[in-house]
Amino acid sequence: MKKRFSGLLAFLLVLTLFAQPVLPVSAAETKGNVIELESSRTLFSLTEARTVEVQADFGKKVDLSKLEFQFGGKSLSEWKKWVKKTNTYTGDPFIKVIEEPHFVGGTKIEATLEFGLLYDTDNLSNRTIRTQYQQFIGDYELALVDKASNKKAAQTVELNVYDQFHFYDELKPTIDSVFKEAKKSNDRYLEYQSFGKSVEGRDLHFVVLARDKEAVDKYLNETLPTALEDPESLLEKLEDGEMGDYQVPVWINNIHPDEVEGVDAQVELFKKFALEDEITFNTIENKQEKAVTLNVDDVLDDVIFLYMFTNNPDGRVANTRANANGFDLNRDNHYQTQIETQEVTQEIAKWTPLSFIDMHGYVPGFLIEPTTPPHNPNFEYDLLYGNMIEQARSMGDAGISNSAYDSYEIPALDYGDGWDDMTPAYTAMYAMLHGSLGHTVETPALSQNGYDAMYGAGLGAALYVTENKDKLYKNQLEIFERGVNGEDNRAVDEYFVNAAGQSIGRTREGNANFFPEYYVIPVDEKVQKNPLEATKMVDYLLRNGVEVEQMLITAKVDGTVYPKGTYIVPMDQAKRGLANAMLYEGDDVSDWGAMYDPIVVNFSDLRGFDLEEVRDEDAFDKLTKEVSSVKLPAGKITGKLPKQILSNTNNDTVKLVNELLKDGKVVEKALETKGNVNKGDYIVNTKDLAKYKGYYFEATGVDTTQKVKTEKLTLPKVAVSGSAQLEFSVKQLGFEVVDNAEEADVVISDGDEFNADSLVGKAYVGIGVYALNAVKESGVLKGYDFNYTSPGHEGLLKANVNDHILTSGYEADELLYTTNGAWITSVPKEAEVLATVSNTSDFYVAGWWPGHDAAKGQTLAFTQNLEDSNITLFANDLAFRAHTQASYRLLANSIFASVSSEAAKQGQGSVKNENKKQLNEVGRSLLEQGRDRE
Repeated sequence: MKKRFSGLLAFLLVLTLFAQPVLPVSAAETKGNVIELESSRTLFSLTEARTVEVQADFGKKVDLSKLEFQFGGKSLSEWKKWVKKTNTYTGDPFIKVIEEPHFVGGTKIEATLEFGLLYDTDNLSNRTIRTQYQQFIGDYELALVDKASNKKAAQTVELNVYDQFHFYDELKPTIDSVFKEAKKSNDRYLEYQSFGKSVEGRDLHFVVLARDKEAVDKYLNETLPTALEDPESLLEKLEDGEMGDYQVPVWINNIHPDEVEGVDAQVELFKKFALEDEITFNTIENKQEKAVTLNVDDVLDDVIFLYMFTNNPDGRVANTRANANGFDLNRDNHYQTQIETQEVTQEIAKWTPLSFIDMHGYVPGFLIEPTTPPHNPNFEYDLLYGNMIEQARSMGDAGISNSAYDSYEIPALDYGDGWDDMTPAYTAMYAMLHGSLGHTVETPALSQNGYDAMYGAGLGAALYVTENKDKLYKNQLEIFERGVNGEDNRAVDEYFVNAAGQSIGRTREGNANFFPEYYVIPVDEKVQKNPLEATKMVDYLLRNGVEVEQMLITAKVDGTVYPKGTYIVPMDQAKRGLANAMLYEGDDVSDWGAMYDPIVVNFSDLRGFDLEEVRDEDAFDKLTKEVSSVKLPAGKITGKLPKQILSNTNNDTVKLVNELLKDGKVVEKALETKGNVNKGDYIVNTKDLAKYKGYYFEATGVDTTQKVKTEKLTLPKVAVSGSAQLEFSVKQLGFEVVDNAEEADVVISDGDEFNADSLVGKAYVGIGVYALNAVKESGVLKGYDFNYTSPGHEGLLKANVNDHILTSGYEADELLYTTNGAWITSVPKEAEVLATVSNTSDFYVAGWWPGHDAAKGQTLAFTQNLEDSNITLFANDLAFRAHTQASYRLLANSIFASVSSEAAKQGQGSVKNENKKQLNEVGRSLLEQGRDRE
């Protein structure tokens, strides 16, 4: 039974007031006054008009003029179509009687109804419609009522968006029913797993389908380990025809659950391959459509199917693209800040699938990757491209042959730019770093037709892999072989081009090899500015299938002393591309006119730990051992002095300070640098600190007699406006987040809301181009102005950081990150500049920012005390998608300053709002420039 909404009485009342149809209700129980309504169909669709013939026999001749059709207890005239202009259900009825009730022999009555399109379209991908249509899915009573006798003929029918749609709560029962049926009908191997829980505690359903358990065990325990450690041996077996019986994994995925076909097409594919002996479908051969039949047992001799029904269970329930924390998970496969992506990417690494199909919507043209350039240089693109083109065609041919679509588009062939795979943010691109043929597939419409095309694409993928298994696996093994041998094969260079289409190859900067021999990640506090983040990076690499080693002894290598315990990432390994994609500095692709999403990953600079490249072969030979897990460091109290100085060097210390403040403990902040105390450090009582376990901090004992200017902190109340990701980051730091500005001590915003009148007695921290524009339009800060190229322009920049309480814990020269394409051109006289873009010719390090030269030497951040408030503006990002954690302490410093009398000193300005204009043309332009990959 479909989900019912009959209990939402208050909501129904609201809908009625606005002339909207009622939601699904349960069919009435059969009573003496109810007879059966016979119907030619009982399933209706929101995306396909359908007619139904009905018959009833009331046992006697009735007055036909007294008969009325009802649906869900309401007359058909009350079920009105949605009107786009008003976003109300006030149009013409969408259910019509096209053949009135009439007698067909004796007392039997017949009539014909048409269930039209509630939204007047068969494509519900419109974002407004997407938030509404699911309320109408369910079981209804279709009835023919005799008003004269109050007797009715009734039948329970179902209304769905398309026939195969499943709510999240229906997925596990459906999976269980397939398992049960398969157990009766065949001996195929089925395994259910939950990777863990989503943010809201729901299972991430995953199913393995194989010929037998032996096939799974052999792949995971024999074939894959050999492929990663000794790919040459398997290549020789393939060449000699001695591979014997082996299977390769095909992973089918959905990460945007409101792109619903991606879930339901998987369910149908799972059913077919689990239960059927043969699957017949259409495809295209020699430009002619033809039927092909897959023998399922033969397919399972070649393939292990992996079904990740949706990476985002909470989004499936809420019918949203984002997870419960407000994150688009298809932008988090590299950052992995969200629990769902951590769990799924770990399994992708474990399985290392040969083919990876990520099912999406909705892009006109039925889009199937591979992508346009620029391509991520960490892909062995020459070994991926040709096979990906062929698999895309196999999916496209099957997709259009099994739906009403007549064409598909492959961006690599049909687009110029703007649909790239430079970032490993997307699930399919992340999988490519494991040597997978990674495809994002975009069905054109949320409809029955869109579903049919996606289902066909899944069959086309299976067909292609089974027909080409040896060739495809050979190429994947060659990817691994290059990694193991440390080979930078120049065959890839032709695929790495500039915007003019010229081959530029990998950026080697004078080195013989694009990849270093090693990455070195020290964790000793004497040589590592952030041991916690460094250790987290090692944990990340291990979780993602990268081999990591650790120094057994302290040793000098090429003149540098590396302490015992230093982590070493040897790059002569199968998955070196994944390691390098996360650790290398990045590329400048600003010559391109369009890019889809930010491309800089660079964990070292954006998470804030020290990293070193070593290019000497065998530099650490016999000095290391391989590790399989790490233990995160914890803080240690030093000495027996009454107080401890906590260095303001990492985010865990901020979390600890907030925990102390929540518990009413005394925390002071140093306002000057003196002796062994640095400006911005926290000072706490030793006896208080001893009670808090599990936090990392760097502590130094201090005598109470030491004279350092400090200020006692109180726990700030923070209001956040703008992105959910910013709120997530503020909460990550342990701050108390309140619902509105009236309750807050400080307002943090990366959005366009700014009300100067509400800031009396408060501080405001604005981040990014929308906040910059909102403050400018308010007129509060005389002499302030900014400029920008376009929101979304991205860059890792060399910056000069001034000595200030808000920048405490940072060096004079830092790398700062932005995705705002903005800079501050004019600063008020009374303001204090916090950071500027470096004036050096090499200030721009990596990213995509056409026109970035205009930001050279410009201001990035400033703060100004007003008469009864304080405003701090950052043109760069402090909390972008929870990845820019190296900048979090700028955010924390600004928040703590909001409850500091030192930071709230009276200035020359005022908080009077002299200009309450709405956003001007610049502001409107900014709002219109956001881009969102479907």
